[in-house]
Amino acid sequence: MAVNLQKGQRVSIDNDIKMALIGLGWDPNPYDTGEDFDLDLSAFICDASGKVRSDDDFVYYNSLDWRNNTIWSTGDCRKGEFSDNGDDEQIYIDFTRIPDYVSKIVITVTIHDAEKNHQNFGQVANSYVRVAKVAGVEDQVGETVIQFDLEEEFSIETAIVACEIYRKNGQWKFNAVGSGYKGGLRKLCETYGIEVSD
Repeated sequence: MAVNLQKGQRVSIDNDIKMALIGLGWDPNPYDTGEDFDLDLSAFICDASGKVRSDDDFVYYNSLDWRNNTIWSTGDCRKGEFSDNGDDEQIYIDFTRIPDYVSKIVITVTIHDAEKNHQNFGQVANSYVRVAKVAGVEDQVGETVIQFDLEEEFSIETAIVACEIYRKNGQWKFNAVGSGYKGGLRKLCETYGIEVSD
């Protein structure tokens, strides 16, 4: 049975979950801006400083795999058209292979080309992030154990830190963050220590 969280709530992830699926869902653009909404799910793999050690510690649409399927994305869905499992984008985490130096995995959602298309999260409906226990890489649905609905009104934001999966005293935990930012993926990269070239 899934635990539904509100912003700011934290919960432990069961130790028997060896592999998890992080699913992102949203409704297609209900407004006539002339462009589809392309939401992107990313993961920043951080050490105790709260930042990445290198630019390689970052999973996103141009770098789908970290450490040979320790954390990886299934790819970019550009229109928000629901698949059979309900998620539009997914990231898998194999907890058994994460190095000890990793303190937290920050899961973010951004809108691709938001400024160019005059888009923001105030125009996106029914978005959520969920954590599901999966049996293996072939399992694209899993058993949802945590769900966090991104219900806050983000009127100008183009990037959201959805949640943090962090380690405390050897236990993995989930923090429902739900914080919005202006500046899209570039702003998040700067926040977590990724060098962004012009």
